[in-house]
Amino acid sequence: MNKRDLQKFKKLLLKERGKMNKEMKHIQQDTLGKSHKEASGDLSSYTYHIADMASDNYGTDFSLDMASTEQKFLYQIDESLSKIADGTYGDCEKCKKKISHERLEAIPHAMLCIDCQSTEEK
Repeated sequence: MNKRDLQKFKKLLLKERGKMNKEMKHIQQDTLGKSHKEASGDLSSYTYHIADMASDNYGTDFSLDMASTEQKFLYQIDESLSKIADGTYGDCEKCKKKISHERLEAIPHAMLCIDCQSTEEK
C-alpha cells in the first residue's frame, strides 16, 4: 500500500476514533456516572414498583453493553493504527493476504479479508 493510501486510512481511523471517544464519554456522563436515583429521575431513592426497577436495570445494562462494544471498536482502531506504523496495515490476520481496498474503505479497522471474515462468521 502506498503512503498516500496509508495517510488516507490513518485519517479515517483517527476520525472514527474521535467519534468513538465522544460516544464513550457521552455514555459515561449520561448513564454510568449517575447514581440510581439520578438515572431514574425519581425523587426518592426507593423504587415503588418492580417494573420500574427492571426498566432502570435494563437501561444500565444496555449502556454497559454499548460501552463494551465501543471499547472493542476502539481496540480494533488502535490495532489498525499500530499496523500502519509498523507497515502491516491491510494484511489479513489469518491468511496474511491483502485486504481489499474497498473493504478497508468501508471498514478501515478490518482485521480479516472478506473470505476469512465469512468463514469466521459461519
